[in-house]
Amino acid sequence: MMGWKTVNGIIPHKKAIIIGAPHTSGWDFVIAYLYYTSVGGVANIVVKKEFFFWPLGYFLKKTGAISIDRSRGVHVVRQIIDEFEKRDTMHLAITPEGTRKPTKRWKAGFHTIAKATGAVVYLAFFDFGRKEVGWEDTLELTDDPQADIKRMKAYYRKRGVVGKHPEMFIAED
Repeated sequence: MMGWKTVNGIIPHKKAIIIGAPHTSGWDFVIAYLYYTSVGGVANIVVKKEFFFWPLGYFLKKTGAISIDRSRGVHVVRQIIDEFEKRDTMHLAITPEGTRKPTKRWKAGFHTIAKATGAVVYLAFFDFGRKEVGWEDTLELTDDPQADIKRMKAYYRKRGVVGKHPEMFIAED
C-alpha cells in the first residue's frame, strides 16, 4: 500500500473508538481509510450533515461516514452515542486534536462516548516518518478525561509518531 507497513488488522471489539494521531493533513484520512479497508474493516467517521448532498453524500456513506447535525442546540456527542446504540458493530475513528492545525488542547468527546457506550478505546496512528499505519494498544479509561488525554499524548510522544506536517502536531501538555 504505497510503501506503507500495516500494524495489526481489524479492531477485535464490536464497539470501539479508534483514536487517530497525528492529524496534520487530509492525507491522514486517505492513509487510514486505505489501511482499514485493506485489512477488511469498516471505520466510521463523523461528517457534518451539510456534506451529505448528491453525489458526495452517496460516497461518504459508502466510506462509513455518519451525518452529524452541528447546528445550535444539537449535541454532537449525544448523536454519536445514539449511533453506537443503534448498531451492533461500530468502529468510530476520531482525531482528538479536532483540527489539522497545531493545538495543545485535545478534545475529550471520545471519553464521554466511550464511557456512555462501553466502547473500547484504541490508540491508532498514521506515522509518516516510519510509513506505518495501524494500532497497537488500548487506553484504559479513568474517570478523569484530562488525565487520560495526558496518557494518550505520552503514548504518541513515546512512539515518536510523525505527521505529514510534523510542525502541526503538538503532543506535549
